[in-house]
Amino acid sequence: MKSRDYLIISPCRDEAEYMERTLDSVVSQSVVPKLWIIVDDGSTDRSPIILERYADRYPFIKVVKRENRGFRNVGPGVVDAFYAGLRQANIADYQYICKLDLDLELPEKYFETLIEKMEADPRLGTCSGKPYNEREGRLVSERRGDEMSAGMTKFYRVTCFQQIGGLVREVMWDAIDCHKCRQLGWRAQSWDEPDLNFVHLRVMGSSQDGVLTGRSRHGFGQYFMGTGWIYMLSTCIYRAIEYPYIIGGVAMFNGYLCALIKSKPKLNDPELVSEIRRYQWKSLFSGKKNATKSIELENEHRWSPTDIEAGSKILLERMFPKNNKACIDRADKRSVAISEPS
Repeated sequence: MKSRDYLIISPCRDEAEYMERTLDSVVSQSVVPKLWIIVDDGSTDRSPIILERYADRYPFIKVVKRENRGFRNVGPGVVDAFYAGLRQANIADYQYICKLDLDLELPEKYFETLIEKMEADPRLGTCSGKPYNEREGRLVSERRGDEMSAGMTKFYRVTCFQQIGGLVREVMWDAIDCHKCRQLGWRAQSWDEPDLNFVHLRVMGSSQDGVLTGRSRHGFGQYFMGTGWIYMLSTCIYRAIEYPYIIGGVAMFNGYLCALIKSKPKLNDPELVSEIRRYQWKSLFSGKKNATKSIELENEHRWSPTDIEAGSKILLERMFPKNNKACIDRADKRSVAISEPS
């Protein structure tokens, strides 16, 4: 049987209110991580004190401290902090890698169940459970599609993560990765099951400047990803029945339109953007479930799990950007060794 070793990397900034529930739920997992790197991205609350206490108690927890940039930066900042953690590990030493937020509460068999699903389906590249919010004493689903792994707990097969080139430094990185997986013949999936449903302790998109700003930021992210306006409008209508009702959907579309009017930069991957739009049109006419099955079948011939060289080079470039010489000087590029995990 292949190794079940997995690496968790958690970007963290001012999470003292929630992080102990996440920390407790991870250290209590039926299968604990081989290494958990928590990147303190300049916290100004009690987060460093809490992290130090847990790191002293659990040898698999490693805390990496970064300078305070002065503000939270959802999207690019989160991915940047993730890469700061990844530079401290050798990805080839692990079978799986997870980007995990510190505002979650996971069921005890969460990671064990995801590993079992990965072992049962070799084409499964990224997966997760479903997020629920605590509201008025009950759990309310965030209504995430089955065709995506949830951004707050992204669990990847390492070979898939290498092949897709890691994460894009922008909002919607957590949708772009799933589309890239499918483009290369992998599957992305999430399940609504008791052993996988987890509690998201803050409302989606509310961590930086409030939920409406988060919805507007999501609209920009859809624009960046290449989403067409018709699909975007349908998405906003779908999300309008969620908190904050109506105005949340309006804020999403406003973020999209503002980016469109200002001709802001888009994802520099024309083939993937074309693939995303093709998927979105299929979803509008036949539903996401049928669209996902269709794309997976069409791209099955592209699945080549050992062909990781090109993707690993892109991952290196994203981990060690040319405009950030400091991170290159401080880190060892061997952390993304181009080799297949054992």
